[in-house]
Order: sequence, then structure tokens, then C-alpha cells
Amino acid sequence: MRGPGAKPPYPVPVAEPVRIPDAKVALSTASVYPESTATAFEIAARLGYDGVEVMVWTDPVSQDIEALRRLSDHHQVPILAIHAPCLLITQRVWSTDPWIKLQRAQTAAEKLGASTVVVHPPFRWQRQYSREFVSGIWRMADETDVRFAVENMYPWRYRDREMLAYAPEWDVTKDDYRHFTVDLSHTATARADATAMIDRMGDRLAHVHLADGNGSAKDEHLVPGRGTQPCAELLDRLARTGFDGHVVIEVNTRRAMSAAEREADLAEALAFTRLHLAATGTGTTTRVPRR
Repeated sequence: MRGPGAKPPYPVPVAEPVRIPDAKVALSTASVYPESTATAFEIAARLGYDGVEVMVWTDPVSQDIEALRRLSDHHQVPILAIHAPCLLITQRVWSTDPWIKLQRAQTAAEKLGASTVVVHPPFRWQRQYSREFVSGIWRMADETDVRFAVENMYPWRYRDREMLAYAPEWDVTKDDYRHFTVDLSHTATARADATAMIDRMGDRLAHVHLADGNGSAKDEHLVPGRGTQPCAELLDRLARTGFDGHVVIEVNTRRAMSAAEREADLAEALAFTRLHLAATGTGTTTRVPRR
């Protein structure tokens, strides 16, 4: 018989600590389209999301700071980010002047307590705006604590033709920005190496749009895990580096046959994200420095 304190004759596995970063998981209000911005707050509260990212678009509520504040207070769901109106369908939302759009997005973020404004690079036909975009974003970023996180886009494709719709670049890592948003549906549509792009972003990666894709010419925004993009690997990486930005579920639920099916998709996306955002490993968590 072995005496007290004797060591076992075999190695005993030691459980590695689970490290969960400070990153919050938010629901983009675009994820409930064609339902309303108000519906997104309801679903986010019911499913246990940490907050929402407001896509400013043609829904009047998405453009109204006081209406958004009331929704946030009523559902006890914070607004973590504002997505500036950069889409084709929002060219007249908050002015036709793109700089005024960004100024209003900044004001909304500051008044609502959101830390990030997501912005797309300009369309190529916005020539003056595109020429001034990089320096203009730096200028605005220097005037506020709100992060202007510029999002990667993709070439437009039709059959065998490719159109470069964005300027200076759809691959925003080719230009100098303080903060980036990475969108994994967009990397799929661009047929770009998502891991290499994230490497180039480095410590300037401040915001994540989590979705999946299969490389279709259409921007698919699939539920994470249903496509070919490294969604799980990205989340594991964020956990291991102590990422403290936001991870935003931005998926397409337009084909949902019912409200219950839409909610099930959004619950699945949240569960996937929380599962893979908890990394195991030894040692202490390394915090990503901010510029």
C-alpha cells in the first residue's frame, strides 16, 4: 500500500485554464432583416446577446438617436457599435454627403455610448470622397474616442466579369487605418485568405463581423460554421490574444420561414461564438495593445 503523500506511478493530467476574453458578443440589427430594428433589440435581449450593433439604414428607428436610446433602455441591451449608412440603399440616409454621414454616425455613437463606428471604403464613383478617405478617417479618429473601424469588402462579380467597386481598395489592409473591421463573409466573397488578412490587420483589428461563406459571388452571411471560413479559428485566436473589441453576429436570415426559425439561427450563431471564444491554454492572457 502506498503511504500518504506518495505520488501516483502515472502522470496525472492537469486541466488547462479556460480563458475568456473581455470581448462582447453583439447582434447586428441587419441580422433580422426584413424585420425591424426594434425586433433586433427584442431578440438580442431574449437570447442573451451582450448588446447590438445598429445598422443605420432606411428603417426610421435606426436613424433616430432618441428612439434607439429608448429601445436600449427598455430591453436593457447596450448599443456597442454604429454601422454608418454606407450601402447603395442608404445613399440618401443622413444626407448625400458621405462625410456628414460619418459625422452623424460619430455623434450617434458618442450619445449612445457605442465605442465603434463601422465604415465601408467608398465606392469608386465617389471620387473626391475616395481621394480624401484615408486622411479623412485619420482626422476624424483623432477628434474622438470612438473607433472608426474600416471594413474589408470584395470585388463585385457577374459571371466571369469582376468589377472593382471600392476605392482606394476593397482590401483595406492595403491602406493605413488606425482600426479595422474584419468580415468573414466578405473574405469568402472576395475569395481572399482570411487568416492572412487578419495577420495583416494585426493589433489594429478592433471589430469583427462574424458570418460564414462558401466563396459565392453573392455576399452570403451564413451562420458561422455553415461555410468554409475560419470562424472557429478566428474566435480561438481572439481568446488567446485577449481581444477586447466586439464580435458582432451579422448573418442573413431573410430565408427563414418563420420568426422561430430566424431566432433559432441567431441562437445557433451565439452558441457557436461563445463556445469558440473560450480558449484553453497555459500561461497568462496577452492583451492586444491599442494605438
